[in-house]
Amino acid sequence: ADSSDADVELPTIRHQPEGLEQLLAQTKFTKMELQSLYRGFKNECPSGLVDEETFTLIYSRFFPQGDASSYAHFLFDAFDADRNGALCFQDFAVGLSVLLRGTEQQKLKWTFDLYDVNKDGYITKEDMLEIMKSIYAMMGRSTESALGASMPAQHVELFFQKMDRNRDGVVTFEEFLATCQE
Repeated sequence: ADSSDADVELPTIRHQPEGLEQLLAQTKFTKMELQSLYRGFKNECPSGLVDEETFTLIYSRFFPQGDASSYAHFLFDAFDADRNGALCFQDFAVGLSVLLRGTEQQKLKWTFDLYDVNKDGYITKEDMLEIMKSIYAMMGRSTESALGASMPAQHVELFFQKMDRNRDGVVTFEEFLATCQE
């Protein structure tokens, strides 16, 4: 019985992501880092896939004083590169690699894509207002009441004053990149 138990435990201890060599090439993580990330990912998501509901529950733990569900939705969409409604370890590792170790331009592109809510290639005031409202909700009611309900809209106006260089009502990636790099 002991030897069969050992056989059963081995896969749960080893935690080797599928396509490790491919992930090594796609990310800026070492083999040990990928294995450690995978171990944590599998502990939270034993099936190997994370749906949006599970992602939101996990993410919301970091913001117990507010409602992180709306912002978690935007983050989930940003990590779900293949748009299949579930995050696999590869989606997670590639996104995390960009955020932690990507070039400045890669990080800014990832952020731009997060803010481009409807994925049309532009950040509109509507996109940005949705993001701002979700950030305020995530930070909690005390932040919202202390700063006022109009603060998300004021932040959007400031964002567009700085970013919308040609004043056409939308922010392109080129405008976003140039302004951020200044």
